[in-house]
Amino acid sequence: MNGRCVITVGDLGEFGVIARIAGRLPQGRAVLLGPGDDAAVVSAPDGRVVVTTDLLIEGRHFRRDWSSGYDIGRKAAAQNLSDVVAMGADPTGIVVGLGLPADAATGWLDELTDGFRDECDLVGASVVGGDITRCDLVVIGVTALGDLGGRAPVTRSGARPGDAVAVAGRLGYAAAGLALFREGLNGPPELIEAHRRPHPPYARGPEAAALGATAMLDVSDGLLQDLGHVAEASGVGLVLDPEAFTIPYAMRDAARLLAVDPLEWVLSGGDDHALAATFPEDVRLPPGWTVVGIVTEGTGVQVRGVSVDHGGWDHFRE
Repeated sequence: MNGRCVITVGDLGEFGVIARIAGRLPQGRAVLLGPGDDAAVVSAPDGRVVVTTDLLIEGRHFRRDWSSGYDIGRKAAAQNLSDVVAMGADPTGIVVGLGLPADAATGWLDELTDGFRDECDLVGASVVGGDITRCDLVVIGVTALGDLGGRAPVTRSGARPGDAVAVAGRLGYAAAGLALFREGLNGPPELIEAHRRPHPPYARGPEAAALGATAMLDVSDGLLQDLGHVAEASGVGLVLDPEAFTIPYAMRDAARLLAVDPLEWVLSGGDDHALAATFPEDVRLPPGWTVVGIVTEGTGVQVRGVSVDHGGWDHFRE
């Protein structure tokens, strides 16, 4: 024993935990009524609300010995906020459901809460409420809300032959970091950190909608698998150019160390929460977007001249 007293969520009790969380969460301009009532009230100036939800389970989506509470909070918020911007909307708020072991330290809970708050702050959103219960593992359910600002939602079903296929954000970083973790390796640090916490290109979603994107989605399960959803929903084919993808030196170094092809991480790795979109061929894309292929007649996704694993992530097969 080191004599240090650790206060746990079990010591505080349910309502003490709720009060502790709420005390760390300032509310933004879109919030008309925040935590403390039966439900929150968030403004929706557009008259339509974009809604998405995700579930994260300890040991399945994160490990507390690999990631801090702060990293986990940032990651849980990010993957939902990214889905909102992938519709071309501006995030306004999230609600969080938490299952926590009674012996979870309140310091760890503070870190988790701060992670939620700081990730939301990047897009001007707020944590507006949620629920908490006791659980053997940490379980996090996040529901995110967004406002379209008068824009039409950008779905997966609008891609047309002749459109350009473009991506924004990082690809393959998180997959490379996970591969390094599994082998017990600690570098390169930018790849390790990418697994712990994604960096979605939030501003690019509404920007793509304003530019006339015909289809868009968040890349969470691997670029090839996710673009396959666009191909299926739109009734088109997509052909990607492998030379269009920049593979950073850190990823090349990690690939050599693990004896794998880094292009596999870029094309099939998930959890970076990049954005992929299709645009009319005459649209001039601003910095932040990279054209990587074209929409064609036909079905499915192909990579010109390359045979790669289209698998991506599947919760019931991994």
